Amino acid sequence: MPVAGYEVCVCYLTRVRAGGRREVLLGRKRTGLGVGKIVGPGGKVEAGESPLEAIVREVAEETGTRVAPGDLRAAGRLEYRFPFRPGWSQNSNVFVGEVWQGEPVGSDELAPEWFAVDELPLDEMWHDARFWLPAVLAGDEVRAWFSFGADNETVAESSLPLG
Repeated sequence: MPVAGYEVCVCYLTRVRAGGRREVLLGRKRTGLGVGKIVGPGGKVEAGESPLEAIVREVAEETGTRVAPGDLRAAGRLEYRFPFRPGWSQNSNVFVGEVWQGEPVGSDELAPEWFAVDELPLDEMWHDARFWLPAVLAGDEVRAWFSFGADNETVAESSLPLG
């Protein structure tokens, strides 16, 4: 059952560099919820939009790159519960893509940067990412919920193992 809150979407674009190094496009959040954290491009699903339509729009707005809906893989759904800040609770649709057009450029919301998939900056990301993002980037799908503690930073409970 979805949590009270709003619908969001996030996308992880990946590429393979010469020598086989696989990278993912992330960025430092410049405004809004999670400012200062490293996140994937994404944002709120607007009224009348599907999550897929929203992520195509958000990726273009935040990174300047264009991705076709058919080039994205739906990789999961996450529910975020913030009992100590209920207005932050949200349902997130996760997408992964390997094909896009254009070179990433910064926006008011995000400073994009490529990171090696095997060297994710997990300590600078939302705490939950460590429990699911590596698996999604390896091709898995995730369906999980996370409940954050009183600090609104640390996962206190989850449907995934936290150990």
